[in-house]
Amino acid sequence: MIGNFFIISIASAILLAYLIGSIPSSVWIGRLFFGIDVRKKGSGNAGATNTIRVLGAKAGIPVLAIDVVKGWFAVYLANIFAPSYYDDWQIINLKIVLALVATLGHIFPIYVGFKGGKGVATMVGIMIALYPDVFLFVLGVFILVFVLFKYVSLASVFAAISFPFIVYFFSREHYTTLVLFSVLVAVFIPITHTKNLRRLRAGEERKFSIRKTKV
Repeated sequence: MIGNFFIISIASAILLAYLIGSIPSSVWIGRLFFGIDVRKKGSGNAGATNTIRVLGAKAGIPVLAIDVVKGWFAVYLANIFAPSYYDDWQIINLKIVLALVATLGHIFPIYVGFKGGKGVATMVGIMIALYPDVFLFVLGVFILVFVLFKYVSLASVFAAISFPFIVYFFSREHYTTLVLFSVLVAVFIPITHTKNLRRLRAGEERKFSIRKTKV
């Protein structure tokens, strides 16, 4: 009986992480306040960067904040739903599962036809929750590349690729699964930015501007 309760608890956490990750902040804010579906404008991506380009910072910054928070909160669910007998290693593994599910929710949101964003902002929240001791190092890589080149996509890819190295050398948490997850992130983010990388190679990628563009 107790075992069944904990199975239901874990299953509930996973479902809730997906539903939280699926919250399409850019789509809902765009539709509700501007009458625009950002997936049909600009790059077609349902993320903060495209929201800023299409609707401006007053829409893009709340989208960014919501996407970061939902990634963090999805991971935090492990502290609420984990069985009392779980040790630290098991809780970490549950957090990683919830992180993966939340990211999938962001990319394939159930609320708006499974067409979402690339998961970068949600992944930022996940990093803050899972790797608080090294997150600022990763953020530093992002900021450095962005300041030098002004491309959010390029900065995201460089930050992602640097992530496992930073975790391995600087993290105080020495759980193998955390290192493996950081490697997964390093592979996943470049894949979701394949089109951006192609545009960069062709010289067609747009540099970031806080001002919205005409679409």
